Amino acid sequence: MDLILKNANIPQGDRQVLTNILVNDGKIVGFSNDISFLNADKVMDVEGKLVVPGCIDPHTHFMDPGFTHRETFATGSRSAAAGGLTTHIDMPCCSKPSVRDGDSFHKKIGPIRDQAYIDYCFWGGMTGEDAREGWVDNIYPQIDEGVVAFKVYMTPSVPTFPKVSDAEMLEIFTHVAKTGLPIGVHAENYDICTFYSKKLEKEGRMDGPAWAEARSNLAEKVAIELILSFAEATDARVHVVHMSTKEGVELVKAAKKRGVKVTAETCPHYLVLNAKDAMTERGTFAKIAPPLRGKEDNAAHWQALADGTIDFVGTDHAPYEIATEKDAPDSTIWNSFPGIPGVETMVPILVSEGLNKGRLSLSRFVEVTSRNAAIHYGIYPKKGSMEIGTDADFTIIDLNKEYVIDEQKTESMAKYNPLHGMKLKGKPVQTIIRGRLVYDDEAGGIVGEAGYGEYVPRQSIQRLERTLKYEKYEEVKADSNQAIEQKELIK
Repeated sequence: MDLILKNANIPQGDRQVLTNILVNDGKIVGFSNDISFLNADKVMDVEGKLVVPGCIDPHTHFMDPGFTHRETFATGSRSAAAGGLTTHIDMPCCSKPSVRDGDSFHKKIGPIRDQAYIDYCFWGGMTGEDAREGWVDNIYPQIDEGVVAFKVYMTPSVPTFPKVSDAEMLEIFTHVAKTGLPIGVHAENYDICTFYSKKLEKEGRMDGPAWAEARSNLAEKVAIELILSFAEATDARVHVVHMSTKEGVELVKAAKKRGVKVTAETCPHYLVLNAKDAMTERGTFAKIAPPLRGKEDNAAHWQALADGTIDFVGTDHAPYEIATEKDAPDSTIWNSFPGIPGVETMVPILVSEGLNKGRLSLSRFVEVTSRNAAIHYGIYPKKGSMEIGTDADFTIIDLNKEYVIDEQKTESMAKYNPLHGMKLKGKPVQTIIRGRLVYDDEAGGIVGEAGYGEYVPRQSIQRLERTLKYEKYEEVKADSNQAIEQKELIK
C-alpha cells in the first residue's frame, strides 16, 4: 500500500465503525481489521478519530484570474484545505473573463492550474446578454469541457456577468433543460431589492440591519416562486443557491412533493447568524447577498437540512479587500461589497452546531457535506464516497477538539469573518486528497503543495432522489371524547 489509515472510525449509516483504510495509487483499495500482513509506504494512526468522505464545497468564488487582490486560487484552496475540504466547485462570474463559453473557460483554467491545493470543478455560466443576443448555444462548448451546472443571476453580479430578466431566464431554462444539467439561480427579486435599498438609504438608514430589511424575505420568496414556475413549464432542473429564508424552505418542500425538479442549498451563516445581532455588531463585515435573516429562519434551515428539503451546504465564499471594498473610508452599508469568506469554517460549523448538537445525524452529516453535492453535480462516486476504487479523499475530524474562530488566523487573504469569536467543539484536523496529506493541524497547517489539486470534469449526469422526512399529526378520539394529537414520524 501507499498509505494505511490506521484506527479510523468510519461512518456506517449512523454508526461509527473502527477499521483500517487501505490506499494505493490515490484510490481506496480496501478496508481491513488486520494489517499485520500488509506493507505500506506510510501508516497514519488517526487514533479513533472520525474519518468521512472528503468534504465538498459546491459554491465558491475564488476570484482568480482577475480579482487577485481579493483572493487567489492558491490562498482560497489553502483555506479550503485547512477547513477540511477536498474539492470545491468554483462559480463562473468572479473572474476575468467570466466563464460564458469555451474560450473563456480556457482563459480561466489556464492561470490557476498550478495554484490549486485541493481538487476543483467549474460551474458554467449564462447571462441575460447571452439570451438577448442568441448566444445560448455557448452552453455546449462549456459542457464539452466538463462543467457541472450553469449559473444565472436575478440581481447584478460583476459587469461581465449581466443579470437575467424574467424572459431571459425562461429562455435559458428552456435550452439548458435539454442537457439534463442543473441551473443554479441567485434568487432575489431585483426590483424589490433595488427600490427598497434606495428608499431606506434616502431615509438616512445607515445601520447594518437596514441592508437585510431592504432585501426582505419577500424578495427571495417571489423569486423562488418564479423559478419554480419556470421549472415546471420547461422541465428544467433548478437549484436555489444560498437559500436564506423560511419561506424558501416551504416553497421548495412543497415543490418537491409535487415532483418539481428542484434542489436547494444553504450556507453556514444562514444557520448560525442573524441580521439583527451580526449586522449591528459587524456592519459591512457581515454584509452578504442574500442578507442574513432572523432566528426563525435559522431554525427553519436546520430543520430543512435534517429532513431533506435542503439538499446540501455550500459557503458562497466571496471575500473582498478590506481597505478598498469592505471598509474603505467612504464605505456605508449600501456601497460596500457584499460577500464573506467561508471555506475554512463550513465543516467546523456543521460538526459543532450540527453533528455534535444532534441537529444532524452522522449519515445526514455525510450527505450534506459530501455525498449529495457529488451526486447532484455528477462527480459521484469518484468524489463524495468511501467505496473501493474511488478517490482516497478523507476529512479527519476530532469531535472533541474545542477552539474559537479567529479571523486573523486564516489561510484566506480576507482577514474578516462575521463568525469571529464563535466557540466550537469539533474540528477537521487532517485533510487527505487522493491519498496525500495536504493539511495537518498538529504539524502546523498546510503540508501540501500548490498544483497538486486537479481539475475534475463532470463524470456523468446524475440526480438526487427526492426523500423527505416529515411529521404527520393525526387526531384520535380519547375515552373522554376529547380530541388529542398523536405524533408519528414517517419517512
